[in-house]
Amino acid sequence: MRLTVLGCAGSFPGPDSPCSAYLVEAEGYRLLVDFGSGALSTLQRYAGLHAPDAILLTHLHCDHMLDAASYVVVRRYAPDGPYPALPMYAPSGAPDRLALAYGQEDGTVEDVYHFYGLQPGTFPIGPFTVTVDRMNHPIETYGVRLEHDGRVLCYSSDTAPCEALLRLAQDADVFLCEASYLDGVENPPDLHLTGREAGEAATKASVGRLLLTHLVAAWGSEALTVEAAGTAYEGPLEVVRAGACYDV
Repeated sequence: MRLTVLGCAGSFPGPDSPCSAYLVEAEGYRLLVDFGSGALSTLQRYAGLHAPDAILLTHLHCDHMLDAASYVVVRRYAPDGPYPALPMYAPSGAPDRLALAYGQEDGTVEDVYHFYGLQPGTFPIGPFTVTVDRMNHPIETYGVRLEHDGRVLCYSSDTAPCEALLRLAQDADVFLCEASYLDGVENPPDLHLTGREAGEAATKASVGRLLLTHLVAAWGSEALTVEAAGTAYEGPLEVVRAGACYDV
């Protein structure tokens, strides 16, 4: 598998990155996991406007799904279109949420997306074996485990500490994990992870490599986040950047 980071800013676009969007490739198949604010720009820059073969939205907060609404224009109104409906795996409510975000209060985007509702379990998408489970976040949110040819990539999505995250990440070769909050301050409960908590999850799950994402640049500190994660996890770790590629 190959992971390309299209966006990694937490909660709103940062000065150097759009919000969450990750392209995972295997056998020529491209699965876009999340499509947050601003990521349509970097999709064109690092992959191509029509690169995705399917989309998986982990939840329906704007920083993880909003550019899927903008993408309606790309597929519905292209000069050589309209394009066939693209498979989209998403939480319940995604069809109405995307239609409203696009501006079709009485319409539908089901000519653009063929929706599959997520629920905890394992299923195929292209060449990937996909397992999702509910995370500890205020709305319906899924962490993702992708397996292909004996390799495992786990993506936390947004979550506070929970046992489901550890199950998904167990023995993963690469663990792409959010680290939104700083340690040592009073953070809202049941919302996000700190760097230390991301490191603790990586250690408990015995992952091979920890990639930190979803940092909020405006009120965080990358250096302190990495330091905190390193106190809890002894393996290789780094903060991801838009445009970075990783072989899993």
